[in-house]
Amino acid sequence: MAAPRENVNLLFKLYCLAVMTLVAAAYTIALRYTRTSDKELYFSTTAVCITEVIKLLLSVGILAKETGNLGRFKASLRENVLGSPKELMKLSVPSLVYAVQNNMAFLALSNLDAAVYQVTYQLKIPCTALCTVLMLNRTLSKLQWISVFMLCGGVILVQWKPAQATKVVVEQNPLLGFGAIAVAVLCSGFAGVYFEKVLKSSDTSLWVRNIQMYLSGIVVTLVGVYLSDGAEIKEKGFFFGYTYYVWFVIFLASVGGLYTSIVVKYTDNIMKGFSAAAAIVLSTIASVMLFGLQITLTFALGTLLVCVSIYLYGLPRQDTTSIQQGETDSKQRVIGV
Repeated sequence: MAAPRENVNLLFKLYCLAVMTLVAAAYTIALRYTRTSDKELYFSTTAVCITEVIKLLLSVGILAKETGNLGRFKASLRENVLGSPKELMKLSVPSLVYAVQNNMAFLALSNLDAAVYQVTYQLKIPCTALCTVLMLNRTLSKLQWISVFMLCGGVILVQWKPAQATKVVVEQNPLLGFGAIAVAVLCSGFAGVYFEKVLKSSDTSLWVRNIQMYLSGIVVTLVGVYLSDGAEIKEKGFFFGYTYYVWFVIFLASVGGLYTSIVVKYTDNIMKGFSAAAAIVLSTIASVMLFGLQITLTFALGTLLVCVSIYLYGLPRQDTTSIQQGETDSKQRVIGV
């Protein structure tokens, strides 16, 4: 009886990964359309905030359906949200770390050449793998490590854009840029794996955890809205520039966020990275047909590396989707077979 159950679990994981990949690709294409077609650009900070609100509402709705009746639903909210400030603080950590990551990424982009930023920022992929090993006591085989770095190289090539000469001289501080990118990479790896650890370290419902995280996420994004675009929003309005296409992008981002949490819960952050890479490839191919984007040799080579890395990482191996108990030697955990 174990084999059919394992097959069902595998199919469910593949389904979640496939949906997350397709939604992420659709989101990228729709976002490109709204940022190029709308005459009056909307404030991206408000869109992020609204996305957090929608994810919260969707999670509340799913939790209500999961609990079965209004009484159990209220009790669950009272016990796990209103009556658990410690748990709310615990789930505020990823939101705060992601906010730091986004700001550091912007600072790095302002102080590094675009090509240098593009290459160095992809180090978040192996950083996530390293955090998975160190924080969750897992092991990756040498082949899996090779596939992780191969994925990193593939994503770099897929997104590669040759530097263009410009007469505009921009004052940059490379040392500050590299420091900021290092912090952004570490934040990316830590926040994702931290959330995975919280999800898998208790029997608390995934949707309760989502509600806890999205509540803090709304607060963090509202602060970002005020600091980044507060004056302009006061003048033009919170929903300035919004169209049906913008709302569609926000909806895709919300659904994608929910599926990301499902993927993290039932697979891991490394697989999330592979899914995101596949979404980049799919969205770029779609952009060829929709926006006339030209396929380059670097894109073709990068796509090949991404596909091969996904295949290599997916070869039969020891299960890495559950937190392993017990201490092992640190060297064996990093490069163990």
